[in-house]
Amino acid sequence: QALLAESGGGSVQPGGSLRLTCAASRTIFGLRGTGWYRQAPGKQRELVALITSSGNTNIADSVKGRFTISRDNAKNTLYLQMNSLKPEDTAVYFCNFATVGNSYWGQGTQVTVSS
Repeated sequence: QALLAESGGGSVQPGGSLRLTCAASRTIFGLRGTGWYRQAPGKQRELVALITSSGNTNIADSVKGRFTISRDNAKNTLYLQMNSLKPEDTAVYFCNFATVGNSYWGQGTQVTVSS
Protein backbone atom coordinates (compact mmCIF):
# COMPACT_ATOMS: atom_id res chain seq x y z
CA GLN A 1 0.00 0.00 0.00
CA ALA A 2 1.31 3.40 -1.00
CA LEU A 3 2.34 5.85 1.68
CA LEU A 4 0.42 8.63 -0.07
CA ALA A 5 -2.89 8.16 -1.86
CA GLU A 6 -4.57 10.81 -3.98
CA SER A 7 -8.28 10.91 -4.61
CA GLY A 8 -10.88 13.30 -5.96
CA GLY A 9 -9.83 13.49 -9.58
CA GLY A 10 -12.24 13.10 -12.42
CA SER A 11 -13.80 14.79 -15.41
CA VAL A 12 -15.42 18.18 -15.19
CA GLN A 13 -16.59 20.92 -17.54
CA PRO A 14 -14.80 24.26 -17.74
CA GLY A 15 -15.76 26.44 -14.82
CA GLY A 16 -16.35 23.46 -12.58
CA SER A 17 -14.68 22.52 -9.32
CA LEU A 18 -12.89 19.56 -7.83
CA ARG A 19 -11.22 18.92 -4.51
CA LEU A 20 -8.21 16.65 -4.46
CA THR A 21 -7.21 14.82 -1.33
CA CYS A 22 -3.86 13.28 -0.47
CA ALA A 23 -3.97 11.03 2.55
CA ALA A 24 -0.87 9.65 4.21
CA SER A 25 -1.20 6.23 5.76
CA ARG A 26 0.88 7.33 8.70
CA THR A 27 2.39 10.44 10.19
CA ILE A 28 5.50 11.59 8.37
CA PHE A 29 7.89 13.23 10.77
CA GLY A 30 10.12 16.14 9.94
CA LEU A 31 8.02 17.53 7.11
CA ARG A 32 9.39 20.64 5.46
CA GLY A 33 6.81 21.00 2.76
CA THR A 34 3.79 19.38 1.22
CA GLY A 35 2.55 20.18 -2.23
CA TRP A 36 0.77 19.40 -5.43
CA TYR A 37 2.38 18.96 -8.84
CA ARG A 38 0.86 18.20 -12.20
CA GLN A 39 1.98 16.82 -15.53
CA ALA A 40 0.09 17.10 -18.78
CA PRO A 41 0.85 14.95 -21.85
CA GLY A 42 3.97 16.21 -23.57
CA LYS A 43 4.67 18.68 -20.79
CA GLN A 44 7.11 18.81 -17.92
CA ARG A 45 5.95 18.29 -14.38
CA GLU A 46 5.23 21.59 -12.72
CA LEU A 47 4.59 22.81 -9.22
CA VAL A 48 1.00 23.84 -8.62
CA ALA A 49 1.02 24.76 -4.95
CA LEU A 50 2.91 24.00 -1.79
CA ILE A 51 2.57 24.67 1.89
CA THR A 52 5.45 24.54 4.34
CA SER A 53 5.38 23.05 7.80
CA SER A 54 5.03 26.57 9.17
CA GLY A 55 1.99 27.27 7.03
CA ASN A 56 3.49 29.46 4.33
CA THR A 57 2.16 28.84 0.84
CA ASN A 58 3.41 29.22 -2.71
CA ILE A 59 0.92 29.14 -5.55
CA ALA A 60 1.72 28.97 -9.25
CA ASP A 61 0.73 32.09 -11.17
CA SER A 62 -1.38 30.02 -13.53
CA VAL A 63 -3.72 28.93 -10.75
CA LYS A 64 -3.66 31.90 -8.38
CA GLY A 65 -7.12 32.98 -7.40
CA ARG A 66 -8.57 29.63 -8.45
CA PHE A 67 -6.75 26.95 -6.44
CA THR A 68 -6.28 26.74 -2.69
CA ILE A 69 -3.95 24.39 -0.84
CA SER A 70 -4.68 23.36 2.72
CA ARG A 71 -3.89 20.61 5.17
CA ASP A 72 -5.29 18.79 8.15
CA ASN A 73 -2.34 17.77 10.28
CA ALA A 74 -4.44 15.64 12.61
CA LYS A 75 -5.55 13.52 9.66
CA ASN A 76 -2.18 13.54 7.84
CA THR A 77 -4.06 14.87 4.86
CA LEU A 78 -3.39 17.48 2.18
CA TYR A 79 -6.03 19.11 0.01
CA LEU A 80 -6.22 21.05 -3.21
CA GLN A 81 -9.44 22.93 -3.85
CA MET A 82 -9.71 23.70 -7.55
CA ASN A 83 -12.29 26.18 -8.76
CA SER A 84 -12.99 27.77 -12.12
CA LEU A 85 -11.24 24.91 -13.86
CA LYS A 86 -9.92 25.43 -17.36
CA PRO A 87 -9.00 22.93 -20.09
CA GLU A 88 -5.34 23.76 -19.55
CA ASP A 89 -5.65 22.40 -16.01
CA THR A 90 -6.01 18.92 -17.48
CA ALA A 91 -3.18 16.79 -16.13
CA VAL A 92 -2.24 14.05 -13.74
CA TYR A 93 -1.94 15.58 -10.30
CA PHE A 94 0.57 14.26 -7.79
CA CYS A 95 1.00 15.07 -4.14
CA ASN A 96 4.40 15.29 -2.51
CA PHE A 97 5.54 15.24 1.09
CA ALA A 98 9.12 16.36 1.60
CA THR A 99 11.39 16.03 4.61
CA VAL A 100 15.01 17.11 4.87
CA GLY A 101 16.22 13.77 3.57
CA ASN A 102 13.31 12.22 1.70
CA SER A 103 10.63 12.98 -0.83
CA TYR A 104 7.43 10.94 -1.04
CA TRP A 105 5.03 10.85 -3.98
CA GLY A 106 1.54 9.60 -4.53
CA GLN A 107 0.51 7.60 -7.58
CA GLY A 108 -1.35 10.50 -9.15
CA THR A 109 -4.94 11.25 -9.99
CA GLN A 110 -6.26 12.30 -13.38
CA VAL A 111 -8.06 15.61 -13.78
CA THR A 112 -9.74 16.23 -17.11
CA VAL A 113 -11.42 19.53 -17.95
CA SER A 114 -13.34 19.54 -21.19
CA SER A 115 -16.65 20.58 -22.63
